[in-house]
Amino acid sequence: MLTISAIPAFSDNYIWCLADPDTRKALIVDPGEARPVQEHLSRHGLTLDTILVTHHHPDHVGGIKTLVQENPDCRVTGPAESPFKGSTNRVHPGDEVVWEGVTFQVMSVPGHTLDHIAYFTDTRIDGRPVLFCGDTLFVCGCGRLFEGTPGQMLQSLKSIRELPGATAVYCAHEYTLANLRFARSWLPDDTKLEAFERQCKEKRAAGKPTVPSILEDEKQLNPFLRWDDPAVVAVAKQYCTEQGLPGDSDSAIFAAIRHGKDNF
Repeated sequence: MLTISAIPAFSDNYIWCLADPDTRKALIVDPGEARPVQEHLSRHGLTLDTILVTHHHPDHVGGIKTLVQENPDCRVTGPAESPFKGSTNRVHPGDEVVWEGVTFQVMSVPGHTLDHIAYFTDTRIDGRPVLFCGDTLFVCGCGRLFEGTPGQMLQSLKSIRELPGATAVYCAHEYTLANLRFARSWLPDDTKLEAFERQCKEKRAAGKPTVPSILEDEKQLNPFLRWDDPAVVAVAKQYCTEQGLPGDSDSAIFAAIRHGKDNF
């Protein structure tokens, strides 16, 4: 039975390790640092044979060169059209990646960067379908738009929102409490958000990650997946009026939420 483990890196990154306890093989997602991965593999007696890359930012690819030097047969799978040139298996949206009998669908999710992809499988791991989404969707947040447009990110999040509600969302950063502070500032009367924030604070106080989240929960809580929720739309339209921004479309509403978070 495959397992997924979080490998903390830098100050708030998560590198994900998918391991097969029978073959002792490991798949690593977005290794921005080599050392934490090396230590995890050694501690658990695992051999690295596959790396998945979601996008080119250094905190997601910075450890790959060292890891591949130590594991020369390791397959590096990443977006074909990308500033990162270290992939040995370049994939396009719609392609499939198979590892230890698990088939991942490659999804196009531009917005945070233009090359950003995500990996989804409906094979249940730890009891749920799995999405490795890098910096596109966070717990109660989404990635900043460094390269893409609000419209592109909206389409990316629409494609994620359409996945099965039971999907476990494995994002790459522990941004949850900061995201929740913003969400609560926009929706202070949202009792579900209030209860979720309390749960997340308890997890962090106990030294536990808040990731993964469950997509069905994200659809009810995350303002960046609620661009058509009347409660969020009302706040966004008021914000647009105050800021002199357009608020006449889903894309404009999403852009207003992102603008609000960027300036929070």
